[in-house]
Amino acid sequence: MNFDSAVIELDWKANAEALVHARSSRIEIGAGSLARGPESWRHAGLLAEGGLVLLVVDPAAASAAGDPLAERLEDAGLRVVRIEVSAGETQKTQPSVDRVLAAAIAAGADRTTPLIAVGGGCVGDLAAFAASVLFRGVPLILVPTTLLAMVDAAIGGKTAINLAFADGSIGRNLVGTFWPAHHIVADPATLSTLPAEEFRSGLAECVKHAWIASPEHLEWLEACAESLVGSGHPKLISPLIEASARIKATLVAEDPLERGVRRHLNLGHTFAHAIEGRPRNRLRHGEAVAVGMVAAAATAEVLGGAEPGTAARMRTLFARLGLPTSLPEGGELAALRAGMNLDKKRSHRGLRLVLPCRPGRVEVVESPPEPAVEAGWRAVGAE
Repeated sequence: MNFDSAVIELDWKANAEALVHARSSRIEIGAGSLARGPESWRHAGLLAEGGLVLLVVDPAAASAAGDPLAERLEDAGLRVVRIEVSAGETQKTQPSVDRVLAAAIAAGADRTTPLIAVGGGCVGDLAAFAASVLFRGVPLILVPTTLLAMVDAAIGGKTAINLAFADGSIGRNLVGTFWPAHHIVADPATLSTLPAEEFRSGLAECVKHAWIASPEHLEWLEACAESLVGSGHPKLISPLIEASARIKATLVAEDPLERGVRRHLNLGHTFAHAIEGRPRNRLRHGEAVAVGMVAAAATAEVLGGAEPGTAARMRTLFARLGLPTSLPEGGELAALRAGMNLDKKRSHRGLRLVLPCRPGRVEVVESPPEPAVEAGWRAVGAE
């Protein structure tokens, strides 16, 4: 038989959820949620009687969460294989993933073996990526132990690792998948050993969420700023996590593959990732986001999309939250601008920036004029 050509179309529309790991994600927030976790996971069918569990743990989170969870799982008759992965963007690489995969296979894991990640955003990103590619996907449970991970990184199904370049720079999150967790447990008690600067870093993402979708939450943050970073924050932490997590969850549920409204969550991130990609800046992710949001606001003001004073309002709030609003050591504008070209959100037309208009409204700007982008960088100290 001879054929000139053939076309076969697979229509995924009726089952599009299969492309994003077909199920819902359950997020539990509040004191005691981690202690209740194993029982919840058993009821959800994620833990088999006497079965194997892969526990990927950041050593820094061991005492607050990893050790107690491992003990509860073993008390429930499960075989726990513990794999330690240190936090940090330099550790979020393919060799680290390979180590997790090799340990899983050596332990006898199969496609039903759950992987539980305990730690901050970096460990969660890496472990989730490993879960998504191990046997083409195994069940995933996330136990975030930093504020940033609780309100942002753990929610929405993105996984990622970084690429390292010869000049020492890092391409953040350039390799990844969409693989939502079955369960996410955000227990404020696990923040007890979190350094103050890491807690403040997470507040930047809370500000971002509020600016995108909730003027009321932004006003609450402005009213509670000093209390959040002071000794009184424990009584505010659960409402803070819930409000921010709900905003993120609403946006990702509407647009799981980031083709529309989910892009708004990248407010300030194109600037932030360029900052993080330069080793000399040494900022935590949330700190870079704070600086990036100020730069984005300055750019928006130049373009006329935001009213004058928008960047100043952001600067004031971030400063009250103990977050930086400029580059700690300055920065070469040309190198930072080049770093933006590694951003995975760019299109064939060039940069794609998410810029603030007013509280509750942002806009996606394609190919912004270079002078406006440079003005954003200069506003945070680049030269």
